[in-house]
Amino acid sequence: MNFSAALPTFVITLREGVEAALVVGIVLALLRKAKQSRLNPWVYAGVGVGIIVSALIGFLFTWMVQALSAINPQYSSVVEPVMEGVFSILAIIMLSWMLIWMTKQARFMKAQVEGAVTNALKQNSSYAGWGVFSLVFIAVVREGFETVLFVAANFQQGLIPALGALAGIALAALIGVLLFKWGVKINIRQFFQFMGVLLVLIVAGLVVTALQKFDEAIATLALSNRASESLCFYYERFTRIHSCILGPMVWNTSNILPDERFPGVILQALFGYRQYLYVVQAVGYVVFLVTVGGLYFRSIMGGSSGSTASQNSKSRSVASKATQSQNSK
Repeated sequence: MNFSAALPTFVITLREGVEAALVVGIVLALLRKAKQSRLNPWVYAGVGVGIIVSALIGFLFTWMVQALSAINPQYSSVVEPVMEGVFSILAIIMLSWMLIWMTKQARFMKAQVEGAVTNALKQNSSYAGWGVFSLVFIAVVREGFETVLFVAANFQQGLIPALGALAGIALAALIGVLLFKWGVKINIRQFFQFMGVLLVLIVAGLVVTALQKFDEAIATLALSNRASESLCFYYERFTRIHSCILGPMVWNTSNILPDERFPGVILQALFGYRQYLYVVQAVGYVVFLVTVGGLYFRSIMGGSSGSTASQNSKSRSVASKATQSQNSK
């Protein structure tokens, strides 16, 4: 059994799960501080229902793909890769948006959660519980939905990606317990930066996979219907390995580093490595790294410079007060 397909979903759910665990931990800490621990069951209910709803969304996506394939078995070999390609595009958009937007919003997350909990506690007892529940529920579903899209884009790999997702959730929950229950010190900022770099590479690999799925679908359609032959604008008949819409081959490393054996299978699962890589895939990979990867690194550097400037400002303020105190003396 090939467990390499579990690695990307493990990384994604670990990062997303830790983010959700931070929200849950902050909410529980605020409730304890406000002496409203009676609302803790609403927090746990929000976590449980959020996980269940995310899983149901995943089953719904998988069922939808299988149902569309079963409508006309003749075109099932076309529908499946098209749907996988569409889900891959959606996952790329959602994960990229989450990565960049949440990196910029991370420094304000605690204040936002505090404000939401404070507003909920201002309501009467029944509405306060629902307010806390909805806050936690939305946080969990938001993170779970992105993972569901990623798993749906690779639904042919069966339960293996789901196992990776469950392992990531379990480890994220453990990290949350270590942080808020046992008081273990973890550098969350460095953790998110490292996981963010991994996520950029994983999503870049998803770009390669999405292009391959669309190529498979169009090639199958072109071979099954004469009227569709023109869809394959690139087709080299004299090579054993060819592409339909991806252009000429960039490399063929099947003899050196096959993507079905270790370590190629790990590189394929995590970073989208392919033993057969074509021009359009290579261009898409590089363009994604330059655009989305560049935005992500700029957001990291902006946050770092902002925190450094804040620290320098505080230092200057302290030094100024000390100088004034000495002059007054």
